Amino acid sequence: MLYWWSKFVLLGPLIRLFLRPAVTGLEHVPERGGAILASNHLAVVDSFVLPLMVPRRVTFLAKSEYFTQPGLVGALKRMFFTGVGQVPLDRSVGSAAQAAMDTAVRLLREDKLLGIYPEGTRSPDGRLYKGKTGIARMTLDAGVPVVPVAMVGTDRVNPIGSRMWRPRKVHIRIGEPLDFSRYAGMAGDRFIERSMTDEIMYALMELSGQTYVDQYAASVKERAAKAAAATDDAASSRNGATVTHVATRLDGTKHH
Repeated sequence: MLYWWSKFVLLGPLIRLFLRPAVTGLEHVPERGGAILASNHLAVVDSFVLPLMVPRRVTFLAKSEYFTQPGLVGALKRMFFTGVGQVPLDRSVGSAAQAAMDTAVRLLREDKLLGIYPEGTRSPDGRLYKGKTGIARMTLDAGVPVVPVAMVGTDRVNPIGSRMWRPRKVHIRIGEPLDFSRYAGMAGDRFIERSMTDEIMYALMELSGQTYVDQYAASVKERAAKAAAATDDAASSRNGATVTHVATRLDGTKHH
């Protein structure tokens, strides 16, 4: 109930008013049966706009942090994401991640429509990054098609680090379903899963017009965070050395 209430009453009308979302290729989304919507990921708002424009209910694998934040805000987030049927995915623990993937496969076998971000996290700079092969495993285990989806303009609505959405035009481009039935029974073959994932990412690159980067976005973010921390440490060391130097000179002047 909360899903449809949010879509048509609480959030949907406001999103349509301020973002004026437009969609092309909606006919490529299967009217029934399990399928994966594989989308690029530019901003948090992606997960709100895409379900709004797709007639069928869309369930996403959501990062577990949305369900574990403490305090009142955390409780509201848990209530919202649980109420709209999102599945928590713990990306730090292998067994928990496998449990979430098993849940996703079950949903697909129950003819549900599942939204997946193959990059695993938001793009740090608007480019398209290397996809993780979990989507290939889900596809092979459930035997469903993959529908590529390109979100365009959501990074201007909700830039990384921003707390407020900005009224900007958003476009959604949906491509023809990708059929991987030729790989049936090959789940677990790393080469096959990598090839499938790369095919999905190529389709997303074609749809979105993004520059492709053959690196994982999470790794790029991690390196950037370490570089920023190192810069901060170096700046702190320089400031500390300057203060010490000034204090030493003042002390020497006083004794003189």
